[in-house]
Amino acid sequence: MKTIVFTDLDGTFLNHDDYSFAASKAALEQIFKNEIPLVFTTSKTKIEVELLQQKVGVAEPFIVENGAALFIPKNYKGFDFSFLEAFEAYYILQLGVSYKQVLTFYEYHKKEFGLLGFSDMTVEKVMELTGLSEENAKTAQQRNFTEPFVLEKDSDLQRLEKLAEMQGLKITKGGRFYHLIGENQDKGRAVEMCVAIFEEMYQEEVKSIGLGDGENDIPLLNSVNIPIAIQNHKGEYVNLMNAKLQKSSFKGAKGWNEMILKNV
Repeated sequence: MKTIVFTDLDGTFLNHDDYSFAASKAALEQIFKNEIPLVFTTSKTKIEVELLQQKVGVAEPFIVENGAALFIPKNYKGFDFSFLEAFEAYYILQLGVSYKQVLTFYEYHKKEFGLLGFSDMTVEKVMELTGLSEENAKTAQQRNFTEPFVLEKDSDLQRLEKLAEMQGLKITKGGRFYHLIGENQDKGRAVEMCVAIFEEMYQEEVKSIGLGDGENDIPLLNSVNIPIAIQNHKGEYVNLMNAKLQKSSFKGAKGWNEMILKNV
């Protein structure tokens, strides 16, 4: 049975503090050796993922902005994906709403709730909150579907969520930020659609492995055959009741390396 790996990035494949994936070298070599698709499934943007793929040395499908869209490179493995919409060098399956719709809601409510989103942050502020370099902070702000933000008072979250729901939106939480996203998107739905496309492509069932460390990874973990919780930067695990759930012994890339080697 063919295998696909779906992985969160920050705090999972990449360390929370320094964004390094150096500790995953042995697992990456195993993935390359076995020709396993490594599908980045992240809150990051398209351009951020493209830059990371270049560093890692992969050219695989990827899922951006918390399940907003699946990008598949044109001519990927020689298969025909023309049933999807063509976009630049990719075929794209979009689940999220437009960034314009998200920003309209954000702009209307930001003063009342004390929201500070990426669209209002200076590059320096993004760098301060994320630890990213200036170049990477700029790419993180080049968004197409979702708005990461900080909330002045967490006690306001439930009321904000109800207002978002009325506008076809919802809020999910990552390792550092809340994210305002479309109501019909999450990492799990994007993963399920990607698996269905691969199974049609291969004409057989595939084994899916998913790795994540945050609340926004729960749909991802619930949508794969082998769900793996990576210990987060606080030494904790995502709160998920799933009998199949495996847990890493280590944080970040070291934990990712450990669990990939156990399962592929």
